[in-house]
Amino acid sequence: MSLTEEILSQLPGDVLGGLRRTDSLLASVRENTAPIPTVVKENQQPLDNLDWDVIICGGTLGILIGCALAVKGVRVALLERGILQGREQEWNISRKELAVFVELELLTEEELEKAIATEYNPARVSFLGGKEIWVENVLNIGIDPVYLLATLKTKFLAVGGNLCENTPFNEAVIHPNGVIVNQQFKARLLIDAMGHFSPITQQARQGAKPDALCLVVGSCAQGFPENPSGDLLLSFTPLENQCQYFWEAFPARDGRTTYLFTYMDAHPQRLNLEALFAEYLRLLPAYQGIKLSQLQFQRALFGFFPTYRQSPLKTPWNRLLPTGDSSGSQSPLSFGGFGAMVRHLKRLTFGIHEALQTDQLSTTALSLLQPYQPSLTVTWLFQKAMSVGVNQQIAPEQINQLLTAVFQEMQQLGNPVLKPFLQDVVQFSALTKTLLKTGLTHPELIAKIITQVGLASLLDWVVHYANLGVYTALFRVSPMLERLVKYQGIEQQYYWHRLVDAWKYGSGSDYIEE
Repeated sequence: MSLTEEILSQLPGDVLGGLRRTDSLLASVRENTAPIPTVVKENQQPLDNLDWDVIICGGTLGILIGCALAVKGVRVALLERGILQGREQEWNISRKELAVFVELELLTEEELEKAIATEYNPARVSFLGGKEIWVENVLNIGIDPVYLLATLKTKFLAVGGNLCENTPFNEAVIHPNGVIVNQQFKARLLIDAMGHFSPITQQARQGAKPDALCLVVGSCAQGFPENPSGDLLLSFTPLENQCQYFWEAFPARDGRTTYLFTYMDAHPQRLNLEALFAEYLRLLPAYQGIKLSQLQFQRALFGFFPTYRQSPLKTPWNRLLPTGDSSGSQSPLSFGGFGAMVRHLKRLTFGIHEALQTDQLSTTALSLLQPYQPSLTVTWLFQKAMSVGVNQQIAPEQINQLLTAVFQEMQQLGNPVLKPFLQDVVQFSALTKTLLKTGLTHPELIAKIITQVGLASLLDWVVHYANLGVYTALFRVSPMLERLVKYQGIEQQYYWHRLVDAWKYGSGSDYIEE
């Protein structure tokens, strides 16, 4: 019996079986053998008696947008394949990002405080051979998903939402005036919140293979020495198995959570999650300075996250909007999920509400709710610089050396540069300062990275970098342009508001330093 089998067999439930089932899914993604679903169809006959304004499929994060819309008076039905409930493992986020829950009247101040399970400071960023960097108030809040989802569920029902548990999504038929789901639920708009592996997303992408993957394994365990700090991004090994291993660690309510994650392409020869979990167990003692025998494992964590260059996803259907991970609107550096949904919750709530009010539910109109964002697209080059091709040869220390140099320069430039980046927000001014400073002080590293990522990728990145600057400028002048459309019709105003949102979020201007 392997060490992975030994430890996972001690946990309640079929954890090892779940790991291997996830590996089977991973293999089908890499080999591109999964059949393409046909769950969305079209019918030219109008529907009668629409019951809802919006149907949301996928409740775990769908409840966030569902509750926000229901509070604004939208008739919402939420379909969840099981029971809508949170998991035990906390979701990490920064405190100021949580203000949106109170602003949208989803939680009271008291409820928000109850939802916070853990809070820690400071957090570390460190790479092999470099100096440690410490920051405060970045992803240092652990939200209790069980309490949060139960509270939102109660609020959703209280304001008239309809929750259909144990109701998996089977099919959707798009009609000229609405959508019917599972031959039963009729609404003006269908929102897909079913995540990365949504059958709707799979059909829309038509078998496209992911451009990159992020594999994550970890655990929550007791027995660690008392440590009130965390790790946001840490590496203490050179390249191994053609992977650069990165670590995260956070205090948890019932122990300490540690993650190992790595970026890679979708080549079939790459290591799988069970192999990565074995690496995690091999390296964890050195990482945390403790023997495995001293730990009492509470739960195991594992998963993989596909990312696509063609994101956010543009679906070919009217009256259908992917949100969250279904849309691919997270950056290729992040795991998406809770943090990405919270960041865009206000924008999506007001945008969807306005789309319903003005009947802007065509493919073109809805695509503006998931716009091109250069602040996300520029991070593709960063992800590529933090990974290596399956047969590519680079110096084992190269990625660590690059990250050490870049983060040291960002630290010298101060928190306005460093902290947004650690929260997956890229801004033109901060990025430009970092590039100039790093290029001047470490030209040899820049030359190596150009060779590693390739000239084509670099030239493509330059376009998105330029667009980041353009979006920044456009958002700054948008208040003056507002006067030109103030007296236009409601349709023109809907398009204008979506443009301003795209400039704001696409330039990272939604982030305001404390």
